[in-house]
Amino acid sequence: MLKVLLIVAVIAVVVWFVVRLALRRLDGGGGSPPRVVGPDDDPDFLRGLDRRRRDPEDD
Repeated sequence: MLKVLLIVAVIAVVVWFVVRLALRRLDGGGGSPPRVVGPDDDPDFLRGLDRRRRDPEDD
């Protein structure tokens, strides 16, 4: 019984490492997920807002 439990534990650890490696390759190897940039961080978006605020007749 102990041998079976040890074999199951080893298989679980191997599967865990394989899944981790596969996910890392799918993510491009980066350690952290990409940062989501909102529209208020986008310089082009802010420039357009400023332009519309100064020249409201252009819309």
